Amino acid sequence: MTERVYLFKGFVRFWHWSQASLIIFLMVSGFEIHGTYKLFGFEQAVGYHTIAAWALVGLWIFAIFWHVTTGEWRQYIPTTDKVVAIMHYYSSGIFKDEPHPFRPTSVLKHNPLQRITYLLILTLLSPLLWITGWLYLFYADWSAWGLSALQLEWIATAHTIGAFLMLAFLISHLYLATTGHKLTSQIKAMITGWEEIEKPRHP
Repeated sequence: MTERVYLFKGFVRFWHWSQASLIIFLMVSGFEIHGTYKLFGFEQAVGYHTIAAWALVGLWIFAIFWHVTTGEWRQYIPTTDKVVAIMHYYSSGIFKDEPHPFRPTSVLKHNPLQRITYLLILTLLSPLLWITGWLYLFYADWSAWGLSALQLEWIATAHTIGAFLMLAFLISHLYLATTGHKLTSQIKAMITGWEEIEKPRHP
């Protein structure tokens, strides 16, 4: 048996899909700039990459404002409660049809493992990408900023490492999105706001 729970407000769904689209496009254009393949052409890829990056900056500024003013920032406060149980579930319990140790609610949408992951992305991975990206974009101003000692190769390498880490997160995120009550339950939830959640099992 399942029950429907309203988890994701309209802005959260808009923010999620807009952010996902921009990040995927940044990876597509970024890996072309890196020389992985040819799609738009180098100059166009650079232009598109820059536009998408600034669009994402604008989206994040608006999203931060929304999270702060609505109190939704509390959804991302990390906790270690049940982390081990959730890791066990994803590593083996899910394959044995064990019940999920965490039940999301409108007040607590993300499980502890998600909260820790999102915190690491917000405090480590995202700053790595943004700082190296901006340094790359404003390379001509390094001397004026007193950053002449920096090597462009270092910045490019760090930015590429960040891109591969983001790709790894995206792949794992897509996989975990299929682990709901049904294969598409969590994906539908991010479209409609409502998620089907299995009711607690009683002995």
